[in-house]
Amino acid sequence: MTTAAHSQAGAKGPVYKALEVLDALVRPDGPHRLADLAAYTGLPKPTVHRLLGTLADSGYAVALPGGRYRAGPRLLGLAATALADSPELRLARPVLADLRLRTGHVAHYSVRDADSAVHLAQSEAADTYRLAVRAGGTVPLHCSAAGLAILSALPEEEAAQILGTAALPARTPQTVTDPAAVLAELAAVRAQGYALDDECTEPDVRGVAAPVLGADGRPVGAVGIVGPTFTLDTESVALFGPMVRAAAGLISASSCGSSLLGLVRE
Repeated sequence: MTTAAHSQAGAKGPVYKALEVLDALVRPDGPHRLADLAAYTGLPKPTVHRLLGTLADSGYAVALPGGRYRAGPRLLGLAATALADSPELRLARPVLADLRLRTGHVAHYSVRDADSAVHLAQSEAADTYRLAVRAGGTVPLHCSAAGLAILSALPEEEAAQILGTAALPARTPQTVTDPAAVLAELAAVRAQGYALDDECTEPDVRGVAAPVLGADGRPVGAVGIVGPTFTLDTESVALFGPMVRAAAGLISASSCGSSLLGLVRE
């Protein structure tokens, strides 16, 4: 679905348009067709085709048979270098590995990007079921555990501004779409120190997450676990929730005085 931000891409400059194409290029389920990339960015097909040609010539995209495209080696190299040098991920990775070992579930570290949470890193159990959690993947703030955790650590007025007043998109029948109801839910998240996504983002999947705070007390991200509902059941949530909260607290304490990524875009 084309977002409002993407639908305005035509009014932006060439650099912005190229970045929009790169953003579309690395979305899940690639390689992507030209038509799909144009639909996601809101740009005309000829513009996307021209930009892809330039990106391919410079190694940031690769053209495949059948008119499909995927990320190129230079783009992958930049991503790998950025992640390797990231201070927040150096702090988070050992904590995620420990959380995965203790819970048996996929553990992830996420940050806010506008009205979404972006998964920057994950530590995945060897025998886990395939779940839609991967580095670079995004989930909405209003219904994901990571997003709710981040929102809960913001001042209520700021969280309300992010959520807005219009009905929020539904990802599943369980998604809470009323902004006022989401705000009310954040009070419970603050009280227990962790958020729960009970099949609100993906059917048959639960998630638990807690906010990671910077030196100024503002959220710089969230630590969470994700699992199928038949393994991450109610009893498991009650057991693992405090573990997730403690893991987030450990990264928060370690991050004091350091410069974490935190927010990608307002």
